[in-house]
Amino acid sequence: MENLKTKRIITAIALSLVLAGCKAPMATVIKDEVKENLPQNFNQQEQQEADTNSGTTPWRQFFTDPDLVNLIETALKNNQELLITLQEIEIAKSGVLYKNGKLNPAVAAKLGAGVSKAGRYTSEGAGDATTEIEPGKEMPDPLGNFEGGLVADWEIDIWKKLRTEKESAIAHYLSTVEGKNFVLSNLVEEVAHNYYELLALDNQLDIIQQYIRLQERALEISRIQKQAAAATELAVKKFEAELAKSKASEYTLRQQITEKENQINALLGRYPQPVVRRKESFMSTVPQVVYTGIPSQLLANRPDIKQAEFELKTAKLDVEAARKEFYPSLEISAVLGLEAFKPSYLVKMPESVAYSLAGELAGPLINKSAIKANFQTADARQIQALYEYDKTILNAYLDVANLMSKVKNIDQYYQLKSQESQALEQSIDIANQLFRNSRADYLEVLLNQRDALDAKMELIEAKEKQLSTVVDIYKSLGGGWK
Repeated sequence: MENLKTKRIITAIALSLVLAGCKAPMATVIKDEVKENLPQNFNQQEQQEADTNSGTTPWRQFFTDPDLVNLIETALKNNQELLITLQEIEIAKSGVLYKNGKLNPAVAAKLGAGVSKAGRYTSEGAGDATTEIEPGKEMPDPLGNFEGGLVADWEIDIWKKLRTEKESAIAHYLSTVEGKNFVLSNLVEEVAHNYYELLALDNQLDIIQQYIRLQERALEISRIQKQAAAATELAVKKFEAELAKSKASEYTLRQQITEKENQINALLGRYPQPVVRRKESFMSTVPQVVYTGIPSQLLANRPDIKQAEFELKTAKLDVEAARKEFYPSLEISAVLGLEAFKPSYLVKMPESVAYSLAGELAGPLINKSAIKANFQTADARQIQALYEYDKTILNAYLDVANLMSKVKNIDQYYQLKSQESQALEQSIDIANQLFRNSRADYLEVLLNQRDALDAKMELIEAKEKQLSTVVDIYKSLGGGWK
């Protein structure tokens, strides 16, 4: 009868714990409208483009300049930011192993020694005084204790809370892998950008040196004409000033080239050294044709979107794990070993064998504020992760849409700048011929030289923007990490 009453009490306690767990709050659910409303096509997209996506092209195939390919390969081996990101992956991988380990029992070896003395006029002391270990041998006083054995603790995952935490750790690990891929994509883009900017500076330096030689000849002609009374000292001084200005620009460009080389060296994780390149073919380089595919391909191609997606999954699993903290937990502990008050008695079997087995079902009943706060924090983070995911998708779509327009406009801009440069180049020869024949003054020559120099510089900048924009849209489509 008494045993039946005890069982009923235990059952009632267990039931109350389960009912308490059933009152766990639910996670907030928000409709993902950005992903659901993703357009079928990009703005003004041609139908034939939808069948091909340049973002899936490996970067070694996309970039054909061997010098640029060598620079990117060096950066992928030595870049410090990439190496730091790789360690983030290792940290996340260890997190998965830790969560997986919590699913298994924790077993430890135990060795111990101690001594205790109970008061004579206590129940323990009185019992020891009247107890004989063996006939004629009283219980030692003080009483030693020596033990050794195995101790095991195991939380039974009855609500799959530990499995949920493990799934969350796996999702976080996968997000760090995608984060590494995003760093790769950015690194390839940065190296290519700086490489094209360096080639542009090289070509601008060549142009300024050509114009310096041209201005030196113009200055010499003005001096000869002054001696022949066909020009004034003012013309000579104007030509001298223009020559000095061009020479000053040359040194500015040289400094920019040095800084750009070191910027590339920093990306490559190395100390300053010359960057191998061929500047001669820069202006004749034809940009790659880029195909954008359809917007839904961004979800699979862009590492930053995939990273945000895994982080969202991690946050949702964290909410589920935090919710299961409201449920009771079942823990089992066991001890198996040898125990005796004297080391020599440890080998006496089975008298020295000691063991214990206990199970504990515990759950929160009254003070749940900490658990509630943890759940609310996890719930807010999963909402935040959803907004981050939506923002990443929206920005990715806008990036591609803007760059598609930029590619077309920069091509037109380059063509017109090329026409302008050719016309002004011809006007220099005409102005110089007229000046030598005293049919044009020095101002016409100077203005033509300035305009032609500016146009040539802008043409080189247009070529660099043309090439860099293609790199940008390639990266925006998810290219560069494969």
